[in-house]
Amino acid sequence: MRLGADDLLHCRFALSPLWETHQAVRTLDRPAKSLPYHLPWLRRSAEAARALDLLPLWLLMPEPGYTPDFVCPPPLGLDTRFADEISAVRVTDPEVARYEIHRALADGGALHTITGQKLLADPARAVQDLATLLEQAWQALVAPHWPRLRTLLEADIAFHARRLAKGGLASLFADLHPEVSWSDGTLTVRRHRNHVRTLRGEGLLLMPSVFAWPEVISGFDPPWQPTLVYPARGIGGLWAVGGPEPSAALRRLLGAGRASVLAALAEPASTSALAARLGLTPSSVSAHLHALRDARLLTSRREKHKVLYERTPLGIALVEG
Repeated sequence: MRLGADDLLHCRFALSPLWETHQAVRTLDRPAKSLPYHLPWLRRSAEAARALDLLPLWLLMPEPGYTPDFVCPPPLGLDTRFADEISAVRVTDPEVARYEIHRALADGGALHTITGQKLLADPARAVQDLATLLEQAWQALVAPHWPRLRTLLEADIAFHARRLAKGGLASLFADLHPEVSWSDGTLTVRRHRNHVRTLRGEGLLLMPSVFAWPEVISGFDPPWQPTLVYPARGIGGLWAVGGPEPSAALRRLLGAGRASVLAALAEPASTSALAARLGLTPSSVSAHLHALRDARLLTSRREKHKVLYERTPLGIALVEG
């Protein structure tokens, strides 16, 4: 991807619950690629996954090959909601859907399957059926874990945003992924097929992903926003219940519950995210957070639809001291 001066000014980060849902469905089809990191999720989701007929989506995920862009279009920003994303899928032009579905089925050798022919016969109906299936997958497979996933994705963005601020795009891309390189305004992603795209001022969307691990994914084709999806940092501890172990001294001072909450706040997080991470109820975490804030060990700030908590300098000193 060749970036011009205007593109460099319009590079930005984004999150997508729809993308994670799409990739979660892909992970169920190819679990060996994601082991051992997603094994706990695979075990927890097995029963819910069996209740879904995911074959229509799996047929549109050839490997290698093209996956339709309309089923997981690039998100708008950091606060994209699943409901907004799936609404955009539902208004896809049937002719666009027919072209993209045909391309994916051809790449995967599934053009003449019964399910493939059904999708092509009525693309308007296919758009609605695929959107409904993605909604079901979101509710069953991803939504219960979204606070945990979002916390990790936001922490990754915060880390890379700092690298970008300190060293520019060269510093950012230096450790984003082994298959990504940056030189003279050109971003190169080593893939199985050749594709060149010259950006024309729209900028590049950078999107960390949990379920894309360990791959980096580039795209999308025009008219979609140029996007680079890369594996989020910290995935090794994603599904572990509990946070960093607080010291014995901190437990004696604050009690086990409050010490665990304070130790878990290495990055700003919401009540629901901490509850998911620590395996506690949101009400108990909320009580601990308020007590720690009253003791001036935490501070809080509102970011649109949620409240984030983070350690004060005193809280940092207690955890690290």
